[in-house]
Amino acid sequence: MKKPAEFQNRVGFIVNEVGRLYGRQFDQLSRVELGLSRAQCRLIGQVKYNESGHPPTQAELAQHLDLTPMAVATLVDRMEAAGWITRRPSETDRRANAIELQPRAEAALEKAFAVSDRVQEAALAGFSAAERKQLVSMLQRVRANLQGAASEPGDAA
Repeated sequence: MKKPAEFQNRVGFIVNEVGRLYGRQFDQLSRVELGLSRAQCRLIGQVKYNESGHPPTQAELAQHLDLTPMAVATLVDRMEAAGWITRRPSETDRRANAIELQPRAEAALEKAFAVSDRVQEAALAGFSAAERKQLVSMLQRVRANLQGAASEPGDAA
């Protein structure tokens, strides 16, 4: 049986714990400074930087954000009511709504990047520039490995 120290030194545990703590700190700061939750900032970022060539639909956002369609619908409802985004019929799918950003959401996204930069600085305090670069490179390799494994035929994901 694994001992607690062995459990806490597993890569999956550490990555998830770091992500949880990083996300919590970002959420707290963004709520205070921007009036937006982490989930709302993620949605704004996904709409802004979506690579589909057209405004994303709610279903596409759900897929990219790894949320349920109902969760995205609720998020979009709240954000539209607050004037962050607009919803209009999709040009590519008559059954769906496309999501577009209001100018205030684009301005908030720039501020969200500043919040993220501060969280990153706190998280990487004491790391040299070379260590930061190496950490990012290694995490990118881990992500690529997992993306490759998830797309292999016959996987039961």
